[in-house]
Amino acid sequence: MDLDEGMVGYFRDIADEMTSRFGISRAEAVARVNERYHDAEISAYPDLMCHEFPEYWSYGLYYYPDESGRLPTGDEDDDGGSDLSTLRVRPAPPTDSPYWTVEA
Repeated sequence: MDLDEGMVGYFRDIADEMTSRFGISRAEAVARVNERYHDAEISAYPDLMCHEFPEYWSYGLYYYPDESGRLPTGDEDDDGGSDLSTLRVRPAPPTDSPYWTVEA
């Protein structure tokens, strides 16, 4: 992706959220971001996606939505004590894919 420094920082924050919330490696978090957004057209900071906190996007990169199409947002008041154990984890991109740009 062609990003300005502000958006690079925003995507780094999303990767940070995934490593701290879900216990995955930095390399896997970056690969998940790269896979999802590799062909997206992202504007300069603050892009429209910045209206949500990075933790909001981290859940959609890591989990599939529940049966109702809902994911936790990272906002405890809004999530109503979501039980993450009921959510299915999305598979990480294949390790031989070009999305893995950070060494483990």
